[in-house]
Formats: sequence, C-alpha cells, structure tokens
Amino acid sequence: MWTALSQPPTPEPRLQPTNPATLIVAALGSAAVAWLIISTWYGSMPTLPWLPAFTLLALALVEFALAQQTRARIERKPGRPGVEPLAVARYAVLAKASSLAGAIFAGFSAGLTLWLLVDGQRLAAASRDLPAAITSLVCSLALVGAGLWLERACRVPKRPEDDKPDIQ
Repeated sequence: MWTALSQPPTPEPRLQPTNPATLIVAALGSAAVAWLIISTWYGSMPTLPWLPAFTLLALALVEFALAQQTRARIERKPGRPGVEPLAVARYAVLAKASSLAGAIFAGFSAGLTLWLLVDGQRLAAASRDLPAAITSLVCSLALVGAGLWLERACRVPKRPEDDKPDIQ
C-alpha cells in the first residue's frame, strides 16, 4: 500500500523500435477493408485520384532527406552542427507514425490493386484506376521505407567504452 508520503515508482518512458509485425498486421487489415469497400461500391465510386500518391511520395522524400541529415548530425560529421536531443525524439515519433501510416496506405492500395487485377478485369473503369492504385502502392511502400530509415537514423550510436567488458 502506498502512503501519502511515498509515491509509486514511475516507469521510465521508452520508445521501442517499430515492430515489423505491427506494420504487416496494419497492412493486411487495411487491404481487407479496401477489398470489401471496392467490391461493394466500385461502380458508384469516382476514379482513383493521383494526389494521395504524390503526397505520400513527397513525405517519403522529405523523411529520407531528414534521415540523411539527422544521421550526419548525430555522428557529428565535419561541417555539420550537433543535433538537439528533443528534435531527434520528435523525428523518431514522426518516423514511427509515418511507417505505420505508410503500411496502412500500402495495404489499402494493395487491396485496391489486387481487386482491380482479379475482379476488375471485366470493367472498363478498372484500366483507368489501375495506374493510380499501383502508384499509390509504390509511394506508400516508399513512405514505409523512409519512416524506418529515419527511425534508424535517430538511434544513438554506441560509444567505444560501451564495447569494453567490465573487469571486476
């Protein structure tokens, strides 16, 4: 029992690396949702837009550049200023969110693409929508990769003294 004077110990906050299983489950779930939606309402839906694909690609490019810059600043390469620890924490959170969002969009785009390839062959509109669906899938996968790359770039490198065994 905790008294008024003592408080329960608070756990240290930790940000764990993204679990690949989380990304796979999110992608599979959104692919199933996409398949259900498109198989139910494809005839009454407008054509697939290109803007989401290009937005995902722009985010992936920004995160890839941010990962390169952050890694160089963490390693203190010549000509690069140091990096603020709070900025690195924000980048890590951004990286985790983007890899998950990219996985959800990739799953949705994969579900659309598969349906258009399998069931949509008999519809003329499917040939119009297929390039946008494939582009969205590729750009979503690029965002997943950029998010994982940025997350990896935010890791603090081991110090040389961390590799030495403790001698007692």
